[in-house]
Amino acid sequence: MRLRGRKGIRENLEQQQHLVILDPREYKGRWAELFGNDRPIHIELGMGKGQFISGMSVKYPDVNFIGMDMYDELIRRASEKVRGIWQEQGQEKPQSVRLALGNIESIEEFFAPNEVERIYLNFSDPWPKKKHGRRRLTHPRFLEKYRTLLNENGEIHFKTDSRELFQFSLNAFAACGLQMSNISLDLHREGINEEHVMTEYETKFVNQGVNIHRCEVIVGEAALSRYHEHKMEQF
Repeated sequence: MRLRGRKGIRENLEQQQHLVILDPREYKGRWAELFGNDRPIHIELGMGKGQFISGMSVKYPDVNFIGMDMYDELIRRASEKVRGIWQEQGQEKPQSVRLALGNIESIEEFFAPNEVERIYLNFSDPWPKKKHGRRRLTHPRFLEKYRTLLNENGEIHFKTDSRELFQFSLNAFAACGLQMSNISLDLHREGINEEHVMTEYETKFVNQGVNIHRCEVIVGEAALSRYHEHKMEQF
């Protein structure tokens, strides 16, 4: 992906120290300290222009959100989105969200083991060529990294419009021995699912009649225990 950014973009980001983290390595193991509380930390990997992370941070104020992307220009656009939606709520400065500049390949350098409660993978690059399979964010080599970072309540929430990537991902989750839940091949079949904050891509695809595939992956021991208890209650 090539993005044509504005002149002075890095200077723009440097002036947003309250919101933008240009070197997330500095906060490995210290994100709770940065937020100033011990609320759960949810991260979106590959956040794009920030519609999802912005909406989630307002909808769930008791969670700390981190949106991560590797492109300066997307961080800039997301920062505008975040500040705009928080100002609509009467808040001058976003409190429970940060935007981090970083390559997901190095995610273990940004977060300590057990530091994260939830990972969102929304409309990640499908890398359709077989030879590029290792680059997919649901490849087992990434899943093993996520499993280390997630705590006892850890989950991965995954959405995509790509049927091929969804099939690949389900197989990858199974190969890693991960428990899947709430699998949907058409998330908005009955109309827009208001429970879900939508991304820019999701809004566009739904308007075009494209099916949205989604599943949740239960990783942490406490989360798994609750999942199995719930399943037993259904019988």
